Amino acid sequence: MIRLRGHHLLCLLGYRGMGYSEDYVANMTRVHRQLRTTPSTPVQIIDGPDDLCACFPAYAPYHCQDDDVWERDRQVLAGLGLTVDEVVPWNDIVHRIRRAIRGDDLVTLCSTCSWLSYGVCVEGVEAVRAGRDLPVVD
Repeated sequence: MIRLRGHHLLCLLGYRGMGYSEDYVANMTRVHRQLRTTPSTPVQIIDGPDDLCACFPAYAPYHCQDDDVWERDRQVLAGLGLTVDEVVPWNDIVHRIRRAIRGDDLVTLCSTCSWLSYGVCVEGVEAVRAGRDLPVVD
């Protein structure tokens, strides 16, 4: 089982192998690969720092507890009809994203995120909406 907070459900769609450190990238690549190759993987929705935050580098400003990140989590979960502690298969989450989130929603949802300017998250949401799977990232 993979433990994820609300906004990371969207981050994984835009993941292209970039991250805060080598350890962070290796961990996110591992999680991304698991979800891509086994879409029935159970995901536990959690409140706060998750399996991706666990590898955030100690030398970088830790934002995983920032108010705007918590608010982003709440908004994503509300939009997807998910609740904290719920366990759902990744493919169900993707189906919910297809129905509920559009790429341009990220402009509001993720307005304070430094990764938004890269455009990969919007691209990832639109790819999922078009029925495509997560891209291969190695």
